[in-house]
Amino acid sequence: NMIRAAELGGILDEILDRIAGFLEYELEVRTKIKSAMMYPIIVLIFSVLMVAAIFTLVLPKFKEIFNAMNVEMPIYTKLLFATGDIFRSYWYVAPIAIAGLVAGVRFAASKPAGRYHIDKLKLSFPILGDIVQKMAISRFARTFGTLVSSGVPMMRALEIVGETSGNAVIAKAVETARQSVREGQKVSTPLGNTGLFPPMVIHMIDVGEETGRLSEMLVKVSEFYEKEVDAAVKGLTSLIEPLLIVFMGGVVGFIAMSVMGPIFKIVTQIN
Repeated sequence: NMIRAAELGGILDEILDRIAGFLEYELEVRTKIKSAMMYPIIVLIFSVLMVAAIFTLVLPKFKEIFNAMNVEMPIYTKLLFATGDIFRSYWYVAPIAIAGLVAGVRFAASKPAGRYHIDKLKLSFPILGDIVQKMAISRFARTFGTLVSSGVPMMRALEIVGETSGNAVIAKAVETARQSVREGQKVSTPLGNTGLFPPMVIHMIDVGEETGRLSEMLVKVSEFYEKEVDAAVKGLTSLIEPLLIVFMGGVVGFIAMSVMGPIFKIVTQIN
């Protein structure tokens, strides 16, 4: 869409240069997120495999011992053994459910309504939703500022920004703003009414429209949110590792408590 507008305006070389810089930045952000998530994902996979081994190999032995000695097991131990029995009997349900969920999400994302709801759900996630929103605002501001500074008409620029925003919710908000601009309103007013853009962004756009420096203000917004995305990604990676350790510690602690409780009863009975 940007190339099409650049061809009409005779600014193809400038637009291609800006697109290259924009794509390089997005690639850098995605690489940072992938590299930051690599360690937690490896730890999580290894932990899941170890818990699966405990359910399939270790817990059945303890269950046989406890049943043979007629030990009265607490409710949490019974719950653990019941979970292990279900896991051993229906282990294939989990991968089938995951594959079905992935296929369902991809199918829904291929439809306009489904994609809108998925993108709206992404924005509602804690922490991750904040990163998605900041990346979408950065892309919106960078693309919009590039088109405006390159002389693309406002209506055409808003159309392109909506189609290239990468988020259906943001695209709908931009389309609403486009209709309002066609009726004579400023861009900042309908964007502010959507509630998707922070007040600082709306204020910067409003100042840019009043002073005739809209493209400059949009570039500043984009640069600000690029830094915000970098900071949010670093904060996310520093938060994931301790949360993962606490979660796995809780799982291991629950298993240990469930197994050791009946063992203490056996020792007490023997004494």
